[in-house]
Amino acid sequence: MRQASNIVLPRLLQLASPTLPVGAYSYSQGLEAAVEARIVHDAASAQRWIEDVLEFSVARMEAPLFVRLYQAWRAGDAASAARWNALFLASRESAELRAESAQMGHSLVRLLGELRASGGPDAWDEVSFPAAFAYTAGRWSIEQDTALVAYLWAWAENQVMAAVKVVPLGQTDGQKMLLALGAALPEIAARAAALDDEGLANLAPGLALLSARHETQYSRLFRS
Repeated sequence: MRQASNIVLPRLLQLASPTLPVGAYSYSQGLEAAVEARIVHDAASAQRWIEDVLEFSVARMEAPLFVRLYQAWRAGDAASAARWNALFLASRESAELRAESAQMGHSLVRLLGELRASGGPDAWDEVSFPAAFAYTAGRWSIEQDTALVAYLWAWAENQVMAAVKVVPLGQTDGQKMLLALGAALPEIAARAAALDDEGLANLAPGLALLSARHETQYSRLFRS
């Protein structure tokens, strides 16, 4: 029993690591378009952008849907998991963001052999990244709250890494942002777990417009 509990932390760190080969590093989720539009131009504006996307999109839609996906997988309810997966993909603000989540979900399913079990998301036409991440966390006996904070951390870290590259910013600026963002994640996870279905929302028009604009942006480093 002790050995099983001791392996949970390394598995959690592996799942949340930026070296997980799912392609997260190639996406900025609209941040690059915000830099092109000069909405983001320094460390303060980059942090403000990331915090706004976290609050108005991730915390109110992606995080609570992660909770529902996790609970559906743990209950063995593949039909509910498929429904929440479809809702998440439909909620993406642009074709780029939808393709990003589906590509990362597919990569995670392909990467992890344990996701090949009967009833897993490998049989779906499209697997969103939160669906694949939640499924893996459940299979690896990572608790829901811990898994969600790790998922949010991986998202925030990828956003900060993108900002460091494209604004550009110094590494110290990036670490300062991660300190501030990380401090907010447990509260966001708790709020997401308590949110009922009527509270789900994804109103982030600035993200939607800039993400769509990024699809035709002439010069870019990132795929979204």
